[in-house]
Amino acid sequence: MELTEARDLRGGRTCWVPEGTPSIVSDPPSKTRVDIAIVGAGIMGAMLAERLSAAGRRVVVLDRRPPAHGSTAASTALVMWGADVPLTHLAERLGIDEAARRWKRVHAAARRLSDRIDALGIACGRIDRPELYLAGTLLDERALDGEGEARRKAGLPSEFLAADAVAARFGVAPRAALLSADSYEVDPVKLTEGLLALACRHGAEISFPYDAVAVEQQAEGLAIRTAEGPMLLAKEVILATGYERARWYLPAAYAVRSSYAIATPPATAPLWRENAMIWEASDPYIYARATSDGRIVAGGEDEDFDDADRRDTLIGAKAGILQAKTAAIIGTDPLPPDCAWAAAFGSSPDGLPAIGRAVNHDHLWLASGFGGNGVTFAALATELITAALDGTPDPDASCFDPYRFE
Repeated sequence: MELTEARDLRGGRTCWVPEGTPSIVSDPPSKTRVDIAIVGAGIMGAMLAERLSAAGRRVVVLDRRPPAHGSTAASTALVMWGADVPLTHLAERLGIDEAARRWKRVHAAARRLSDRIDALGIACGRIDRPELYLAGTLLDERALDGEGEARRKAGLPSEFLAADAVAARFGVAPRAALLSADSYEVDPVKLTEGLLALACRHGAEISFPYDAVAVEQQAEGLAIRTAEGPMLLAKEVILATGYERARWYLPAAYAVRSSYAIATPPATAPLWRENAMIWEASDPYIYARATSDGRIVAGGEDEDFDDADRRDTLIGAKAGILQAKTAAIIGTDPLPPDCAWAAAFGSSPDGLPAIGRAVNHDHLWLASGFGGNGVTFAALATELITAALDGTPDPDASCFDPYRFE
């Protein structure tokens, strides 16, 4: 059995796909022994590689694709801290204190990531945006007001706005909403490539296409066998393989689904005020944002299957639904898309990621950003795993343990 699933991760045409030769040069692994091997060169692997190599560790990143050519290129890159499972719904399972603890930890990771991107000077179009969470089928107006109160008591930056106030301030169709701070947009491909470029400066090696097919425990560490032949020995191995699940280690509770998105041509926006990120408390939901070059990106309409052929045959129909729903939210005629795509998407029962040691392994780690906020969860995983490797485990690490549903 292969170490990870092999998937057709996306179909259609996204507006993030890097063109031509990758900006990161592939180096065949020059070392047979490293401190840390990271499997996956998407946004998760890139954040880990930059942070760990900056700390002086010998790092190699392996991927069967060029960097950022998997799920990262299909991301709509809304960097938010709110989970797909509302805080009040999570509180029904865990109690409000434990639910708030998890949400506050994700919020802190999102804020620190924005500071780090700015401090590192990565040119990825990072722009702060207000976030509007509209009442819908998951949370109606009354329930949304309760969600806002729960967030406020937890110290999270959200406030409830009545429908008329939303329409007056943002110029969209009137609907009650939570207005939240500390969200932002990025270009996910540029962010990934920027982080990997910094990791290379710190001495990391990025090797692709190198397909890690097995990890075996040996006396001197973990041996990684690749389909291309080279064998590496690492003190620690981190599986940052996105929605190509680590077959032997990631529990079935973390499911792969299908999601859809469209993007208008550049210079379409602004069509609403403050370029707020908009999403619905609905199932199925929709989210929309404007990009720095004036595109409007909208996505959602998830399906509970992961078959790539079946997924991609729906791109045209889903694009039409997303056009109509976006138009209804912002009160305009439907906007013809320039790009339309479908992608694999990972979900979890609590809307939170799987981060921590693999079962029965002290030096094999899972960094799986299932749950909806892939960029934010990459930042969280980087903090938690770095702290553990430094010998100072994060007190909130157990909240995101991969086996918490078993």
